[in-house]
Amino acid sequence: MAGKFITFEGTDGAGKTTILNMVLEYLKDTMGDQLVTSREPGGNPIAESIREVILDRQNIEMDKRTEALLYAAARRQNIEQTVKPAIAANKLVICDRYLDSSIAYQGGGRQIGEKEIYEMNQFATEGFLPDLTIYFNLPVEEGLKRIAQNRNENDIDRLDVETIDFHNRVYDAYQRLAKQQPERIKSVDATQSIDAVYQNVLEILQPYLEEFKK
Repeated sequence: MAGKFITFEGTDGAGKTTILNMVLEYLKDTMGDQLVTSREPGGNPIAESIREVILDRQNIEMDKRTEALLYAAARRQNIEQTVKPAIAANKLVICDRYLDSSIAYQGGGRQIGEKEIYEMNQFATEGFLPDLTIYFNLPVEEGLKRIAQNRNENDIDRLDVETIDFHNRVYDAYQRLAKQQPERIKSVDATQSIDAVYQNVLEILQPYLEEFKK
């Protein structure tokens, strides 16, 4: 049996992290040390240090290409130090965001170019992709409404305060990715109730979880 790498993706406010935490709570008793969790940017001390720089709201002068390169650097460190060793040990790795986020946020949102961000990350990741990506599909207006209602001042980062046009470009980029790679990227309707979204996610995950019962 080989390990698996599964990522969760979505625009801001889509409920991705809420559902991810519910899934991890469900899995932790049955999977034990076979389950490894990570996040982007972050996942280990070096990548977490890069995360602080990227998301700090005081860094308003950060160039958009600098931002993209920092995400790629954090990603490289995470997959080499955390993700790949776990997969080699036949573990299930679930990560909050990965390459698709850079394509959507920096490629689409920052208008660097989705192809350009993909190609840059080919160097960083050496073409390493998830076995499965679950995409939480939610209209931008609803996501921003949820952020305003549910996050306090300390939880809002540099990307949360971007313009509506920025978030629309991010959403459109995610839609293109989902259409281009339907075998890997499975879309979930995030306008549903939390329980309904959670059940949809578990159904998508089930075939991959069955691999660890054999």
